Amino acid sequence: MQKLIGWIDERLPIVNAFEKHMSKYYAPKNFNVWYMFGVLSMVVLVNQLLTGIWLTMSYVPTAEGAFKSVEYIMRDVEYGWLIRYLHSTGATAFFVVVYLHMFRALLYGSYQKPRELIWIFGMIIYLVLMAEAFLGYLLPWGQMSYWGAQVIVSLFGAIPVIGDDLTQWIRGDYLISGITLNRFFALHVVALPIVILGLVVLHILALHEVGSNNPDGVDIKKHKDANGIPRDGIPFHPYYTVHDLVPIVIFLFIFLAVVFYFPEGGGYFLEKPNFEPANALKTPDHIAPVWYFTPFYAMLRAITYPFFGVDAKLWGVIVMGGAIAILFVLPWLDRSPVKSWRYKGWMSRVWLGIFVVSFIILGVCGALPANEQPYWLAPLCTGLYFAFFLLMPFYTKLEKTKAVPERVVFK
Repeated sequence: MQKLIGWIDERLPIVNAFEKHMSKYYAPKNFNVWYMFGVLSMVVLVNQLLTGIWLTMSYVPTAEGAFKSVEYIMRDVEYGWLIRYLHSTGATAFFVVVYLHMFRALLYGSYQKPRELIWIFGMIIYLVLMAEAFLGYLLPWGQMSYWGAQVIVSLFGAIPVIGDDLTQWIRGDYLISGITLNRFFALHVVALPIVILGLVVLHILALHEVGSNNPDGVDIKKHKDANGIPRDGIPFHPYYTVHDLVPIVIFLFIFLAVVFYFPEGGGYFLEKPNFEPANALKTPDHIAPVWYFTPFYAMLRAITYPFFGVDAKLWGVIVMGGAIAILFVLPWLDRSPVKSWRYKGWMSRVWLGIFVVSFIILGVCGALPANEQPYWLAPLCTGLYFAFFLLMPFYTKLEKTKAVPERVVFK
């Protein structure tokens, strides 16, 4: 066995890669509960890939057969209902762990130098993940899938000059049709999963090149022993590989409880209109995206008046796109000399709280009809969302920070 491993390793450095990224990769020894969401996102990604493969075996990507094939999977395929619910609930779980993973980066400044590229790769993953979720949203070919895709795709028509041609190119037809379904299926099943896997690899490689951040924001590479091993670090394997088994098991308990007892999520995971086949002649009473898109949908709807001669619809698209684009420049907006919010001043803490509350309120506003909420609430929260980023260079530079310890400490 050793000779076989040696023969393979001479031609493919598996042992060297394992040592570099696992057994001899030293991570800070003070990771807390916020650092479990990265590995949980990997668990959900594997679930989505495996269940997606099984679903494609019985799914028919045509306007005539899509809805029927989903019903066939749910009713006649052995354990098809379980595979479908694992996949649909997995989409929700994916965004839950990704949002919490991003929030941890905001808490502890994991986007600051020298980890800017890690953050950029992470944001590209988030953007591609949103595209992947949107494309998959059309595949059940239910009422909400059809009309939700109709609304989102039509937004590209607000772009001056090229808008109408771009919208028609995306749909492949003058309306959402079987051609649209077929191309969305190809992108959802083949193209974007390959892109996501490649980006995940780049994200991890960039992380292991500069090292992991920690709740104190201390650079563990500054203090090494005679052998060059960080004094405040421990090997990722076996310590964190075993340590991560606990949150994985807890997560699976919660995840499977939702799958078995609450798979529709009260209409937020699987909307009730989506149990009706798509009908181009019947519009649902209220068209709203899945919950993980609702904050940005609320920003889109928040702009109701034209400004500077620009149509309100175009302004809505600009604001919605800007809300995602501004996340990419976050590493250059934060001017604080410290990383972790443990040592930042009160202004950073207050603004982070305002940002989180605003984002949650926007999510609620996006899920509700426009006439069931105060007209000023979504615009206010949209303004606070952007203020968190645009004012960051000022309040992070002006506030008084605490002294960061030289070494990792436990209190």
